[in-house]
Amino acid sequence: MPRELTIGDLHDLARGAALLGTGGGGDLYVGRLMVESAIADGGRVELLALEEVPDSGLIIPTAMMGAPTVLVEKIPSGDEAVRSLQTLERHLGRKAFATMPIECGGINSTMPLVVGARLGLPVVDADGMGRAFPELQMETFHVYGVSGTPMVITNEYGDSTIVNARDNAMMEWLARGVAVRMGGAAYIAEYSMDGETAKRVSIPGTLTLGIEIGRCLREARERHDDPFGALIEMLKRTPYSNGRILFEGKVTDVLRRTTDGFVRGNATLESSSGSVLGLEFQNEHLVARVDGEVRAIVPDLICVLEAETAESITTEQIRYGQRVKVMGISTPGIMRTPEALAVFGPAGFGLDEEWKPVETLGA
Repeated sequence: MPRELTIGDLHDLARGAALLGTGGGGDLYVGRLMVESAIADGGRVELLALEEVPDSGLIIPTAMMGAPTVLVEKIPSGDEAVRSLQTLERHLGRKAFATMPIECGGINSTMPLVVGARLGLPVVDADGMGRAFPELQMETFHVYGVSGTPMVITNEYGDSTIVNARDNAMMEWLARGVAVRMGGAAYIAEYSMDGETAKRVSIPGTLTLGIEIGRCLREARERHDDPFGALIEMLKRTPYSNGRILFEGKVTDVLRRTTDGFVRGNATLESSSGSVLGLEFQNEHLVARVDGEVRAIVPDLICVLEAETAESITTEQIRYGQRVKVMGISTPGIMRTPEALAVFGPAGFGLDEEWKPVETLGA
């Protein structure tokens, strides 16, 4: 049966989804406020387990795409992704049974909740990344054969574009150009599929996992326990079973730029012993090197967290002087197949290193 989310769930989800977003996925505060507004207007957020979706039911995932830094100045109203879904319904000549996230992250875990609350649609407890990635073809939906198009892109003025592309890489290229023309951030509906397909290509339970992570961190702090230790123990019971602290130190340098619809850059951290961690990111953290040695690399999660509270710090929020801990977290098996690594492993980002599981690096 569907589970109705409460305001308390939303606070926990925002915190947990931000961690799973690995530095990307958009602003968690903005996303949470949008859902709260939809609920205040009389909407309900119903979460539906993947296995409960009818095989013939049409699922239309919804999301924000673009550079997360843009959201600081261009906050969405909450109607943009609703318009994208409705436009795609008209184009397909079918009504959606449900919507679903495409990735984990602050705004992209919550955007489908806004859509569901405003349209009375359940939200499927699953997604196509299990974390956040910067490009639209970097999804298990694509890896396992689902077409992302037709796709609809909408801005805050209600302007929209329908994209039809020969493959999902071309979809990304075309859609990115549209998003840049729309000011660097836009709102999308894509990868429409039936329930039977979704059960084959999705990563299940990621919204529930986000809530559980957020609750774990909150309750650990309320008990005055170590939130990092509590999180590592909690993850052992999930498909993200290997979590470890890679580094602790201070942010000493950040180079960040918004270009081509992405936030790109790197950050440098220094420990009290003089060791140096270097991060590279494209919306999300891609690789962490300690004194030149790789300690974690995509698709495994690299999470920058405030050193005392374990609150996530996104790539647009990293600042000089912050005291942080960097965690590496293993991804589920569906994200570690040769087919998946060919799309969103190191080579997909132009990195020279080969992927090795985070639990084996630096051990």
